[in-house]
Amino acid sequence: MNPRPQALLFDLDGTLIDSAPDLAGTANDMRERRGMTLLPYARLRPMVGSGARGMVGAAFGVKPGDADFEALREEFLEHYPGRSLRETRVFGEVEPLLQRIESIGVPWGIVTNKIERYTLPIVDGLGLAQRAGAVVCGDTTPHVKPHPQPLLEAARRLGVAPQTCVYIGDDLRDVQAGRAAGMQTIAVGWGYLGEGEPIEAWGADFIVERPDQLLKLLALD
Repeated sequence: MNPRPQALLFDLDGTLIDSAPDLAGTANDMRERRGMTLLPYARLRPMVGSGARGMVGAAFGVKPGDADFEALREEFLEHYPGRSLRETRVFGEVEPLLQRIESIGVPWGIVTNKIERYTLPIVDGLGLAQRAGAVVCGDTTPHVKPHPQPLLEAARRLGVAPQTCVYIGDDLRDVQAGRAAGMQTIAVGWGYLGEGEPIEAWGADFIVERPDQLLKLLALD
């Protein structure tokens, strides 16, 4: 990658932070209240990138348009904030990456489809709010990823041109949004990835499997 990017933008869930235990836990809490058996974590984790829709879909076999879907989704959204920081953490190998980025003065930000009501308490609780130069949520702009507007807004807040930014994420929508914004894109293999096309088919400029590989790729090591 040449030249070195002027700013880095990250997706949140599955890229910077491991929020899957609390998202999956909320879904299993709902099952437990109904006297249902708990689902294995491995079954719920891949659907985390789809948010409440993915969680209730995996937990109850419903989809948008089904009779029970909206009520289950609303119940999930009501209960998730109460446990959103119980087990959620910054990925262990991501923290040294952030420290290195900060030590050499490269600004970074967060762009997520999670709305502010859920994002800001988590980002603040994990100590990221004071470090990120921009936090753009799913309701910050009129559009969400894969639309490029949230990424363009983050670049504006950081004071850099979009084409000098790199967007890093674990979902096809991240790659689509980054490309539409004129940014280079990196897909990360440690994320949730979903059950759609394989990561190799997303069209990202680069794929990395570990956070430390980003340092070398971005010429930050």
